[in-house]
Amino acid sequence: MASKTDVVIEIKKPNLVRVPLRLVGDSSLIVHAWSEKAKRQMLEAQQKVAKAKKAKPVRNPYEEYCDSIYWISGAPQEKTPEAMEKAFMKGALTGFPVTAIKQAAISAAYRGGMIPNMAGVRGVFFLNGTDSDEMVTIKSDMPEMREDMVRLSGIGNPADLRYRAEYKKWSADFTLVFNDNGVFTLEQIINMLDAGGFACGIGEWRPEKDGQHGMYHIEMRDE
Repeated sequence: MASKTDVVIEIKKPNLVRVPLRLVGDSSLIVHAWSEKAKRQMLEAQQKVAKAKKAKPVRNPYEEYCDSIYWISGAPQEKTPEAMEKAFMKGALTGFPVTAIKQAAISAAYRGGMIPNMAGVRGVFFLNGTDSDEMVTIKSDMPEMREDMVRLSGIGNPADLRYRAEYKKWSADFTLVFNDNGVFTLEQIINMLDAGGFACGIGEWRPEKDGQHGMYHIEMRDE
């Protein structure tokens, strides 16, 4: 009968380190959040909800501009220039999905040969905003309303107008969380984040989508 052997297993727990960082915009940021109206229409279409035929509503460019913003807090009840200015004067917070920064970093790192594949890096580090875990708060003046001509998919590629918010000068603070006992060093991760700002960017018309908007670089910051 074989003797019983005690097996000693050492569990190397992750040493989670939090590093305060700042994203500084190098080109203007164009945002286009999904409005509640657009999400409702999408859900109704998927549920095949019957709708009575009625005249197509008149477009409200300023309302579309307001709806394109990612609101964290203090969103105005009315979508008018006066209400918008008042909201920002009272300290309304707007932002951008923090996951977009991580996705840009991973995509740029893979394309630049810094990592062998993208899937293996998704659990290496995480990013948290300062006012919301899901959003980084955009530090900027009130965004301007932007009008752009776009081509829609479909027969004949018809043209349409889009009204979106644009931040001219902007920055965002966030916290990097990574395992100091992991494969990648802090320097390597920050270089990935920085590469993401140049090669991919965030928002509409970013480098990854044939534009030059939403570009940024990374800086260290104090708590």
